[in-house]
Formats: sequence, structure tokens, C-alpha cells
Amino acid sequence: MVLYRTPFPNSCLSALHAVSWALIFPCYWLVDRLIASFIPTTYEKRQRADDPCYLQLLCTALFTPIYLALLVASLPFAFLGFLFWSPLQSARRPYIYSRLEDKSPAGGVALLGEWKGIGAGKSFCFATANLCLLPDSLARLNNVFNTQARAKEIGQRIRNGAARPQIKIYIDSPTNTSISAASFSSLVSPQGGDGGARAVPVSIKRTASVEYKGDGGHHPSDEAANGPAAGDLADSGSLEDACIVRISGEEGGRPPEAEDAATGSQARNGASGGPKGQTPNHNQRDGDSGSLGSPSASRESLVKARAGPDSSGGGDPGANSKLLYKTSVVKKAATRRRRHPDEAFDHEVSAFFPANLDFLCLQEVFDKRAAAKLKEQLHGYFEYILYDVGVYGFHGCCSFKCLNSGLLFASRYPVMDVAYHCYPNGRGSDAMASKGALFLKVQVGSTPQDQRIVGYIACTHLHALPEDSAIRCEQLDLLQDWLADFRKSTSSSSTANPEELVAFDVICGDLNFDNCSSDDKLEQQHSLFTRYKDPCRLGPGEEKPWAIGTLLDTNGLYDEDVCTPDNLQK
Repeated sequence: MVLYRTPFPNSCLSALHAVSWALIFPCYWLVDRLIASFIPTTYEKRQRADDPCYLQLLCTALFTPIYLALLVASLPFAFLGFLFWSPLQSARRPYIYSRLEDKSPAGGVALLGEWKGIGAGKSFCFATANLCLLPDSLARLNNVFNTQARAKEIGQRIRNGAARPQIKIYIDSPTNTSISAASFSSLVSPQGGDGGARAVPVSIKRTASVEYKGDGGHHPSDEAANGPAAGDLADSGSLEDACIVRISGEEGGRPPEAEDAATGSQARNGASGGPKGQTPNHNQRDGDSGSLGSPSASRESLVKARAGPDSSGGGDPGANSKLLYKTSVVKKAATRRRRHPDEAFDHEVSAFFPANLDFLCLQEVFDKRAAAKLKEQLHGYFEYILYDVGVYGFHGCCSFKCLNSGLLFASRYPVMDVAYHCYPNGRGSDAMASKGALFLKVQVGSTPQDQRIVGYIACTHLHALPEDSAIRCEQLDLLQDWLADFRKSTSSSSTANPEELVAFDVICGDLNFDNCSSDDKLEQQHSLFTRYKDPCRLGPGEEKPWAIGTLLDTNGLYDEDVCTPDNLQK
């Protein structure tokens, strides 16, 4: 399938669209600024309360007449531009594909050679988030502002979080030889500015405790677990001196490789080295009943530890705060595995985006300028990005669309096929956006027989109005049908010609309902959950014990308890 790198099929249409949008944009910008000046956020209200001169109010009173005058003057040009812009949308493609031409060793093509479908398999890391990158006037209805600056900051945080240094640890002891089946003794660090990663050897010293040791009272464990602040990655240099990992154990234990070979098998997400043509056990219809069957451990297992000069922890009561985890973390991990044998995740709340992220599905990236800024930041880590997904005008849907779908997808692995569908049953304010579903097929590896190993990902954003459960259920029905059609149309495998193995089939997105609220019973019982496994869910209305749900009042976004990632994590 051809991936569209431009929104229009030829340069003539692209130029005409650019001219028409240039005529519309001044009016659009003035309307946005004018409305935004009358919708202050909680943060701005607090700022005004501390300003005895009411400078903000004075600026609003001064600039409002100017905005109105300029708006009236720009209306004829906007109307002329709209006459050209609207019919052009029928020829517009439903997404823009951007690939960073990266020739570094850690590029997406090079990643394909890392997994040959043999051994214990491979884990993949997914993330999904709703960013609320709307035009500033609409974003303020959600108590956030400065969309353009937020887009750049969000991109930097995702990039730095995904590329932050990681510590992967083996514990060599007679009783338990590893914390994570996916662990190995190395540090992964960014390679320059290309977002790649490389393994850096770490010297391991066996002592009586797991600890990190730094200079001058600094705790490298903070950066090991949470990553450096924005901007520190490029200056980090060699990470061999960042910290010393001391791991308890004895010399006579089993080697880590033997333990991984015994415990690192994957029942679902990996294509194991079976006979040629044998499809991995996917079990996508096991639903709520049965094991998740995911990898036996999350991709990255972080062990946070702080230790003072006295590793025994005795005497000073304050020492307990420095000894967060000792070697008992091994026993805790083993106990957790025994208590929940079907669980395969580290149940942590992090203030940072996951490290070594493979796939990112974002929603509400509606503003086109913000999407471009976000894309530029994400390209520091992700080689393949699809943005500006959706349709405008009357094309493709029954009602006029002012905004695109808001979906954005980023991947470290090559994208093979893409399809987009717009939900036709939007209502009210949701009908203004072309909410829909983006379907992708990615290649994640190959077998020794050169069979492709692929994965399917769907990114969606369902109807938002809380009282419209029936609309969301209709959209879930459409989502299932579109998924089946996409897999059928893009599959090149057959019994006689097994060209591909499917490693995973994942749905990500903002579904606008939860598994516990009594108002969402209709969605909770949808047949989608008999075909796909929600890792947080035991059944309709019942979550796993470790699952955390939040419903944050937008008026409290700037409260000290939640306004920073670290505070929200606490």
C-alpha cells in the first residue's frame, strides 16, 4: 500500500489549498484569540488575584476593539478562501505520513533484524494518551491554555521519557535468579540526538543489598528510575559512571541466561520458533475469561533504590526513607507472580512516559500547528509518524467537519498499511470533529525463513457525550467490522502460502467510558470484550485489584497536589 506523504495528490491542489488557508487563517486566528480572552483558566484567575493593577483586564479592554476591527476586515478574505477550501477537501487524503530518513544503526529497518521469531519471543511497549491540543479558545473549556507551547513541551517529555537511561538487572542467587524475565545486565542510553539506544556494560558487584551509589549525596537512582530532566539527555555522555548497581547474591547461582530460557516464554505476543507457517497463539477471542497470556514481565523492570553509607538501615529512623527497596524486592515480585499467575505487568504509576516505547497512540491532537510541533519533537525518537488524520468539510461523513479526528500515531517500526474510517453517527458538538478509527499494520520482525512478523494496531476516539451510550456501542460495532475488513484486506497469509505471522492485535484510544460506572453498563457488556482482552478488567463492572481510575475535576488542574507529574504520581 502507498503511504501518503502529502495531503493532496498533486502540487497544484496543494498550492491552491495553501492559498485558500492563508486567506482563512487570519480570521480563524482572530476569532480564536477573541474568544480565548473571555475564557480565563484557573491559573490565570489566580494570577489576576495577585495583580493589584488588573493588568490583564486592562489588556483585554484595550485589545478587544482592535481584534473586532481586524476580524471585520478579514471576513471577506476568509469567505473567499472558504469557497476554494471547502471543495478541495473531497480530494484530500485522510492522513499525512511522515518518515524521518534516519540512517543510524537504531533505525526502524535495523530493528527488524533484532527479532527472528525464535527463542523466548519479544515484548512491545504501547502508550496511549489524550492531549487536549485544541484551538486555544476550545482548550480553555477544559481549563488548559497555550496549546502551541504545550504541544512542544509534551513532545519533549514523551521523547525524553522514552529515551531515558534504563537499568536492566540480573540477580544471581541460589533462591531467585532474576527480577524480570526480560532483564539483562546493561544500561540503555540515547545515542546522540537520533533517539536510538545502545547497550552500555555495567560493572556488577555483589554485596548485601541492592543500592545505587553516587557522588556528593546525589542519588543516581532518581535518574535511573525516572530519567533526566528535559535537555539532559544530549549532555549525558557515557553512562558508565552514572551509578554502580550492587546486587546481592552468590557466585554459585544459575546463570541469568538459563533462567530466562526457562521462564521467559511468551504465550501470546511473541512468534515463537515453531514450524514454518505456524501462526503464533494469538487467542484474540478469549475475552474476559482466561489468561491474558502476555509476556511474563513488562519490557523494562526498574528497581528503585536509595542507600546511605550504612546499608544496614539500623539506628537512624530517617534511614528508612532512603532504603526504599532491598533484596526483598525479589520475594515481593515472586509473591506477586504467585498471587496473580495470569498477570504480566509491573503495576506502577510513573511520572514519566514508558522507556523504550515502541508505539504511541494519541487523541485530541486537533490543532494543525500544534500537531506539526508535536511531530517535530517526536521525530527525535520515533521514525514513523501519521498525523492530521481525518476529513474536513462534507467529505466522507454526513455532517460538516470543522476539525480532523485528532488522532496521531508514532512508531519505531515500519508501517506497512494504513486505513482510516470516520464514525458517521456523531451528535452535537462531537459531530464537528471527524472522530473515527485509524488502523495500522506494522512489521516488527522476521523469521529465519524470511517470513514477516507483523502486528495490527487500531487507534480510536469514541463519542464523548456521557448520555449517548447507544452511539458509542454503535461505534464499537463499526470498529469491530472495520478491524475485520482491514485484517482481511491487508493479510497476505494463507494455509498454502504462510507469508506472515501475527504477533499482536491491539486497540488503543479514548473510549469515553469506564468499566465501573453504572451509567456505562451498556458499553461494559459489549461483544468487543469477548474478542479482545482488557488487561485492567476482570469482567463487566469489575477491575483488577491494581487498576487505578481517576476522574479529575478540571477546576483542580492547577492545584499543587496534581499540577506536576511527581505530585500527581504521589
